[in-house]
Amino acid sequence: MIYRKFQDAELSGLGLGMMRLPVLDGNDGAVDEKAAAELIDYAYNNGINYFDTAWGYHDGNSESVAGKYLSGYPRESYYLASKFPGYDLSNMEKVEEIFEKQLEKCQTGYFDFYLFHNVYEGNIDAYLDPKYGILEYLLKQKENGRIRHLGFSAHGSAEVIQRFLESYGQHMEFCQLQLNYMDWHFQSAQEKVAILQKAGIPIWVMEPLRGGKLAKASEELAAVMQSMRLEETVPGWAFRFLQSIPGVTMVLSGMSDMEQLKANIATYRTDEPLSKEEFDTLVKYADEETRKGGLPCTACHYCTSHCPKKLPIPELIALYNEHKITGGGFIAPMAVGSMPEEKRPAGCISCRSCEQVCPQQIKISEMMKDFTSMIGM
Repeated sequence: MIYRKFQDAELSGLGLGMMRLPVLDGNDGAVDEKAAAELIDYAYNNGINYFDTAWGYHDGNSESVAGKYLSGYPRESYYLASKFPGYDLSNMEKVEEIFEKQLEKCQTGYFDFYLFHNVYEGNIDAYLDPKYGILEYLLKQKENGRIRHLGFSAHGSAEVIQRFLESYGQHMEFCQLQLNYMDWHFQSAQEKVAILQKAGIPIWVMEPLRGGKLAKASEELAAVMQSMRLEETVPGWAFRFLQSIPGVTMVLSGMSDMEQLKANIATYRTDEPLSKEEFDTLVKYADEETRKGGLPCTACHYCTSHCPKKLPIPELIALYNEHKITGGGFIAPMAVGSMPEEKRPAGCISCRSCEQVCPQQIKISEMMKDFTSMIGM
């Protein structure tokens, strides 16, 4: 296992994300504890020393499983991370209640790493509102030794991340991002990475395989990969991509079976960053794939100037592409849900004024209907 230096800690380059533990009968809330215990034990005994859980994972059961099985090891021999669930605005007034319960569930007296969970457009105002006292409370817990390192995770835009850093950046020691070669341009990950690099904030990675989608490759891409690195696996390429980005300290993978765990640990026995040619090849492939599946919007904004409802059409098209190309997920519904109701896809009146000026000849009104049916908004 390779290790990364973070302040006074030596962190395994690969961490065990506990959002995708094995479950019983497809029920996300019913963790298969026997199988999960075996995964945790194998990870621990094969060099992984960072375990990442959260309040909402597995319908609230991930923290309990983490506590039950990690408590069998010496506490100073591993690093435990959890998060304040501000993605749910009803939790904003409950920071003390939730934090105390998390310590109890995790059977620990402190968290090595603790995060503001999922900073995005829908909760940035609340996170920054001093009336909730969230930052104040968490800094107090850090002062008392119950939080060793404080950071945040983000699915929001680069603008949201920048705004959060302008307010709280002096207190943030790390940031957890959705980062992989598919999202380098598609989710503006490159721009977000640049913001964090400029701020000198180490990067934690979530979704390195895009929910498992990057564990496989088309025949064409697999052939290119093999021609460049004969022995490298397809998932290995995704991890080597991340090893190539300055500032990436921790890569979290939600490994739900022993085969995945063993393969990823094998990859992380070595640090083998991609060459510029290899890196650019992956990004070029990703860009081509996202263009194939999405609408060819260039964000010229001709459409918005002709929309009587003043809908943020380019932004909605980008979210539509995200949802369509990746086969669903929570990012698009989350982002749309944070918008005023009148600015959502359902607000389109199908007047087609936008379509008359669209250089790409996108059938925007049809997209809005399809998007509304997909996410129900």
